[in-house]
Amino acid sequence: MPKTALIAGASGLVGSHLLPLLLASERYDRVISVGRRPLPMVHPKLEQRLLDFDRLEDHRLQLIADDVFCCLGTTMRRAGSRAAFYQVDYLYVVKLAALTAANFAAQLLVVSAMGAAAGSRVYYNRVKGEMEDTVRQAPFRAIHFFRPSLLLGNRTEQRLGERLGALALQLLKPALRGPLQKYRAIPADTVARAMLRAAEAESSGPQVHLSDTIAREGHRTR
Repeated sequence: MPKTALIAGASGLVGSHLLPLLLASERYDRVISVGRRPLPMVHPKLEQRLLDFDRLEDHRLQLIADDVFCCLGTTMRRAGSRAAFYQVDYLYVVKLAALTAANFAAQLLVVSAMGAAAGSRVYYNRVKGEMEDTVRQAPFRAIHFFRPSLLLGNRTEQRLGERLGALALQLLKPALRGPLQKYRAIPADTVARAMLRAAEAESSGPQVHLSDTIAREGHRTR
């Protein structure tokens, strides 16, 4: 039977590629996008819900879906402080997971980061790892964590460091083989396709998708 998908972060780099895929998928007859601002899009399947993520508990009844796709995330530079970064990349994600699980969602698919580990010395990776450890406890039938390498795609904000990093990884691509393949930069639309494929697989339990696996899943033909 057709299902309902919920996506948070549809205006972001991965989310902006994932939303059209969800709308085109025969798997879903409703797609709920939750965010702070409206999206410049109209579609028969799409329901846009403007929410205050700081008071997400107040919107619990608007967070009912079968599959939940979380593409929330920011950067230290954009957030402005560690506290603000933690709020978006940990608190918002954990709240969304807890509330949708309480509403009996079956699957949660989350964009995390390569190197995510609660014990990491890198603050960004440590927060992502803590998020994964907390979300892993939520009672979903399946939880998927996607850990892409540097994401490629058109961003609304220009990041010089990421552009230089992407160029370096492209130059190094021929050398990144075997176990090093997971460090190759990856297009955001490939991550989006891999997320949809994972939802369609109807698996169970927690699963971690590393960047090289994401690349294969995102390019796999049906």
